Amino acid sequence: MLSGTASVESFAGAAAVIPAWSHEAVHLEEVICFQLVAELRRSGRADLLPPGLHPTDPPSLSIQAWTVSSSPWGAFSWAFTRISCRSGVRARGFTRAAVVSSQAAADGLAAVLGFPTRVGTVALAHHYDGVDLAVDDTLRLRGVDARPLGVDDVQYTGTMNLAETPLGLRLVQVETDHDASQVQRMLGHIDRFDAAAWGDLRLDPYTVIAATVAQDRSITIPALRFVCRPDVSAFEGTERIGS
Repeated sequence: MLSGTASVESFAGAAAVIPAWSHEAVHLEEVICFQLVAELRRSGRADLLPPGLHPTDPPSLSIQAWTVSSSPWGAFSWAFTRISCRSGVRARGFTRAAVVSSQAAADGLAAVLGFPTRVGTVALAHHYDGVDLAVDDTLRLRGVDARPLGVDDVQYTGTMNLAETPLGLRLVQVETDHDASQVQRMLGHIDRFDAAAWGDLRLDPYTVIAATVAQDRSITIPALRFVCRPDVSAFEGTERIGS
């Protein structure tokens, strides 16, 4: 099994800080969730991940954007990028960057869930026939020709965030439970992608694999249960929080 070859230290400067574990789930209400997945070049794929994660074949970049009507931090919009990977045998996405529309939500997503956030302008517009996404001057995505899917037809992989935690620098495992009322697939287009702003100059999403948008009545993010050491495989380095 291939493993990431990047040094853990190369990611540490952007890592969020989780000062203490939260044992409460995070509940988000009335959420629009747009996801676009695009293939990345195979060359150098291991260089984009720490040794604790395993590259996928083909490698891909997942870009998600949400508008949230109600949360513990108020209403907000955000977008984040994840590199496809595996933690042990499980499919995951390794977060490289996240832009959040409010300081309160940026602070909460970082301190509770370990997302590497910065504050910016996130504009996600959902139309009857598609989606438009703009983030500052660094990202422009479109989804067109929307077609209906079943509400259970889209599955979202878990997220791995590198964060400073009470156990030290760890990969934090974040899961989401989506209660969707409508899901659509569409043709996705990348009009602008500033790789440096989204985590790494080597990111080059060149072929869109899939794009979907979901209207969620709610999204529940359970309290964190597991973390992994970033320098060794999850088979060796998984730790249960509170054990």
